[in-house]
Amino acid sequence: MKYYVTGATGFIGGHVARHLITAGHTVIAPVRTPAKAQDLVDLGVNVVKGDVTDKESMPASMAGVDGVFHIAGWYKIGVKDKSMGMSINVDGTRNVLQLMKELNIPKGVYTSTLAVNSDTHGKIVDETYYHPDDGHWVSEYDRTKWLAHYAVAMPMVKEGLPLVTVMPGLVYGPGDTSTVHETLVQYLQRKLPMVPAQTTYCWAHVDDIARGHILAMEKGTAGEEYIIAGPVARVVDILEIAEKITGVPAPRLHPSPGVVRAMASLMSILEKVIPLPETYTAEGLRVTTATYLGSNEKAQRELGYTLRPLEEGLRETLLYEMRKLGMQLPQI
Repeated sequence: MKYYVTGATGFIGGHVARHLITAGHTVIAPVRTPAKAQDLVDLGVNVVKGDVTDKESMPASMAGVDGVFHIAGWYKIGVKDKSMGMSINVDGTRNVLQLMKELNIPKGVYTSTLAVNSDTHGKIVDETYYHPDDGHWVSEYDRTKWLAHYAVAMPMVKEGLPLVTVMPGLVYGPGDTSTVHETLVQYLQRKLPMVPAQTTYCWAHVDDIARGHILAMEKGTAGEEYIIAGPVARVVDILEIAEKITGVPAPRLHPSPGVVRAMASLMSILEKVIPLPETYTAEGLRVTTATYLGSNEKAQRELGYTLRPLEEGLRETLLYEMRKLGMQLPQI
């Protein structure tokens, strides 16, 4: 089969491309600067010049494919310039899905996120849950992904677009460059001063998320949504597991959500006059008080979706980061 994969230079997209190539499929990946995607070329991906924010840059390379994986997205927390959220997450999604329709692509998989539900306040929700656009968003990422999901993708699905939507939660693994990676590195370097007590996510290894995408293409029903998030765990609990794996002590300071929210209010004032690390901006701190939780039971039932044990995935990830840092590995 021939697949078109946007976002192949990213964390999830790169793993989806690798899984597809390994399975013997042809992969076409639009990239803003093909010269910077040599790793994809070495993998066997057909890298072409293209940009999801420029609709006219994609139809020639998308025409005739058997399916589209639209994974490209903007994910930044705590940055001042948030304009790319609309440009990539909303307008880029509209461009890709409109081209799917115009070119009569048989099937597509769109990468949404549990963040379209914003903070679920500890509740584990399923695909029927709906968070209204009430103007209260934890981050600009949440808001723009909500718009892409409900104002762009779902209306086109109702018009007959053969699209399957997948909703990952927190994604971790070797090669990550997100704030999750930064947190783990700071922990390993003993530079992580605290971990909020109630910060909770659904944790899934990137290879499991990649398999979830491919299962959605192969077995998912057009028009359906599938949460492919991993098991629920507090960051505090994750670092306790990490301590057992690495021997590096986890932070013992666990501020309450109220304390973190108070810090966020203070930072909202300070960040206007002095530059702050993204993690410690008001938005960065607000994210740590939220819970993005969802059940993957539907994906397990209908797609045959499975995930590796959390400790197994964390061990691989932590040992990878320790090697990169030149740290002595624990005796196994």
